[in-house]
Amino acid sequence: MACTYSRTSLYILLLLVLSLALHSCYGFRTFGFDIHHRFSDPVKRILDIDELPEKGSREYYVAMTHRDRIIRGRGLASSDQSSLTFAGGNETCQLSSLGFLHYANVSVGTPALSFLVALDTGSDLFWLPCNCSNCVRGLSTGEQTLNLNIYGPEDSSTSQNVLCNSSLCEQQTQCSSSSSPCPYQVQYLSDNTSSTGFLVEDVLHLITDDDQTKDSDARITFGCGQVQTGSFLDGAAPNGLFGLGMDNLSVPSILAKEGITSNSFSMCFGSDGVGRISFGDNGSSDQGKTQFNVRALHPTYNITITQIVVGGNVADLEFYAIFDTGTSFTYLNDPAYTQIGQSFNSLIKEQRLSSDSGLPFEYCYELSSNQTSFEVPVLNLTMKGGDNYNLLDPIITTSVEGVNVFCLGIVKSSDVNIIGQNFMTGYRIVFDRDDMILGWKESDCYSVELSDTVPFNPSHSPAVSPAMAVNPVATSNQSNTPNSSPKINPFSFAFIVALLPLLAIV
Repeated sequence: MACTYSRTSLYILLLLVLSLALHSCYGFRTFGFDIHHRFSDPVKRILDIDELPEKGSREYYVAMTHRDRIIRGRGLASSDQSSLTFAGGNETCQLSSLGFLHYANVSVGTPALSFLVALDTGSDLFWLPCNCSNCVRGLSTGEQTLNLNIYGPEDSSTSQNVLCNSSLCEQQTQCSSSSSPCPYQVQYLSDNTSSTGFLVEDVLHLITDDDQTKDSDARITFGCGQVQTGSFLDGAAPNGLFGLGMDNLSVPSILAKEGITSNSFSMCFGSDGVGRISFGDNGSSDQGKTQFNVRALHPTYNITITQIVVGGNVADLEFYAIFDTGTSFTYLNDPAYTQIGQSFNSLIKEQRLSSDSGLPFEYCYELSSNQTSFEVPVLNLTMKGGDNYNLLDPIITTSVEGVNVFCLGIVKSSDVNIIGQNFMTGYRIVFDRDDMILGWKESDCYSVELSDTVPFNPSHSPAVSPAMAVNPVATSNQSNTPNSSPKINPFSFAFIVALLPLLAIV
């Protein structure tokens, strides 16, 4: 049966899909939801997107590395409690015109309003557009406009201002009195990109992720974002930003402090672009793991790699790298970049592609017209502590001027090493902030996976000091929108400048 939908109907359908796929699991309360690559087949089918770069095409990879370069630079344990998920469901996706961040449909306030927020491990504060004088209010399909919800504290019976005398207020020097609303301003590392407003407390609507579907709402502190500037007006997180960083104000930290979940979460990256994020997931005893390198200033999900194995070639080489779930590909500086690249190149039989191919990858190889398979060496990273991290899908396949090619999916970095999404494919990655470890285990992201029982201490103090990040961009048709020239920053969740946007900012 053939069906025809308007683009607005398709967008609404997408939001409905976000509410699907609840699954049963056991342990401390957790909440989770599926995540979708913005160029994944499910998202493209739902939105009926034909004008996006075809997955696997040269334009596809050029677009995503362009996104990276522009704005980067920067549990399921015991069996007596139910897990939690967002009231809007546990499905998420990555929308084409809104960049490469993961999005979730979250419900806040009384009566509840839904917001399609970007999920960001590189920043901490959760903020929503709120009684705003400078923000994105709608998305245009070209035919119709989809209005976005704007939060208003006066419209929610459960809203309460966070005052200047609160321990959460970091800008008390900007207060006129101790009883004034606490102001905030977050300057992101992209030029002219910021969110400014005041802190509020309200209800984030959660439900138990089992057959009983009981309400289990959480009171959280977030930013009432009155003024957004720079990349936020160009499509970065147009309807809010959901912070997943290490600071006390991040959503995982608040949920842990309130005893709602353990201080841990996981993200899974399926080979088909569909994934899941689960809060309170401490991983399992059979997962690989390594300690985070926690810095006092701007802590990030930073780990130490001690050895590189390419084929049978072993190189002892110690370096730091950030696991950034918002970066498309993996960025390495020397000597790690050259060590992996040259070792890989020495084991490939196919002819290497010329350097002027237009691809963002240096190590690319031609396939003959009738060639249907090729061999690549096994790549393995040994983490500090000795556990191995096998790269399950490090290869990019595409075509250049009608010639099929495959590439090693790493890009040379001039600064910080970043393990991007392509090196996380096929894994459930656990960000355990209780024990300060990164965990990993192979997964298809569809199977229900139970983690081990671990002690749960709600009074455990999360790490402090925010990791400031930046998150650009799509296109904007707002008037008086500041031009933004984001700096390269490895601490950011990356956004792509959409080449052929489906949804325009209005």
